[in-house]
Amino acid sequence: MKRTTIKLPDDLDSRVRHEAARREMTVSEWTREAIAAHLPNDGARHFGAAGAGRSGRSDISERIEEILRGEWDR
Repeated sequence: MKRTTIKLPDDLDSRVRHEAARREMTVSEWTREAIAAHLPNDGARHFGAAGAGRSGRSDISERIEEILRGEWDR
């Protein structure tokens, strides 16, 4: 494992230490987990908005005219 030093403002350092203690983790464990959560795990690009408008229905393209008519009538 490689050691890395970072500089944090006092208030952020306090928040990190508080959260690590709350989770019963070391600051190092919490920091590794937080960094890992913000990195793609396979090197591929990830688009956060992809699928955001997913309705769960598979017939949207077939019913688009009907759906739009219903929206315009509101």
